[in-house]
Amino acid sequence: MKILNREIMPGESVQINLDTVRLHTRTRINVPVIIERAKEDGPVLLINAGIHGDEVNGVEIVRKAISSNMLRPEKGTVICIPVLNVFGFLNQTREFPDGKDLNRYFPGSAKGSLASQFAYTFMQEIVPHANYCIDFHTGGSNRFNIPQIRISRNDETLLQLAKAFHPHFIVYAKNRDKSFRESATAKGLKVLLFEGGKSLDFNNAVTEAGLNGIMRVMDAIGMRDYSTSINQNSLKDPILIEDSYWHRARHSGLFRSFINGGEYILKGHTLGSISDPFGEFEYLIKAKTNGHIIGLNYSPIVTEGDALYHIGN
Repeated sequence: MKILNREIMPGESVQINLDTVRLHTRTRINVPVIIERAKEDGPVLLINAGIHGDEVNGVEIVRKAISSNMLRPEKGTVICIPVLNVFGFLNQTREFPDGKDLNRYFPGSAKGSLASQFAYTFMQEIVPHANYCIDFHTGGSNRFNIPQIRISRNDETLLQLAKAFHPHFIVYAKNRDKSFRESATAKGLKVLLFEGGKSLDFNNAVTEAGLNGIMRVMDAIGMRDYSTSINQNSLKDPILIEDSYWHRARHSGLFRSFINGGEYILKGHTLGSISDPFGEFEYLIKAKTNGHIIGLNYSPIVTEGDALYHIGN
């Protein structure tokens, strides 16, 4: 196996750098790539986080997986990139230095924007080696996502992998145009997109869900026996979400939620309220349908049209 011009021998653990284009200061920022290859051949699992630089809970999941030696396979190879968008991570922002959302510029171009060039290098140098991928994300801004795996419809292998990961929710979601998931899927990878928590925040329950999911997937695809570490009997079956929508604010003002993420709500249920800061009005937010709360807004101040509750059914 040869990655980034480095020969990876059976049984070898290495860290190499994915070179990126330079900043305007001529500083080159490298993206560390950690590779664990077993002595015995098997599947290649790509684990990455931090496509958006402010999604630090995903970074924490991958960091813990590395530090606990969880990613050392008995068969096959794990390619691990804890922080894909090092630029955004340094600045604690979602975007690349050119203001672009990296996850909208795949598969990239050798002569495109900064984000596009990086996406191109990643797709050419790293992705072709992998068979499976777990792509870790969090909710953007103040939106908190209940731990969930998002997959494409009509792919039984992906569904079984998602069930093996065992999140709270499995959500059918279309591939976004020019996203990493779309481009990696086009190259034949089976991609599980994990969503959990919110940006610039750590949540222990989300971290544990991610770590346990990695172990279960590695066990399911025959990379390492985690049967004694996984207590399947204590787990409830994941809830499959066929369709979802965002309930948006009809008014601007101070927002307070009366429910928690993960709850099942009925049509007409009072979800929360929005009021002005002067005590002149208070608007009660009513559920339009039955469904599960798979994400919600934590911001205390909202503007008309803001996404408040992600409801799945």
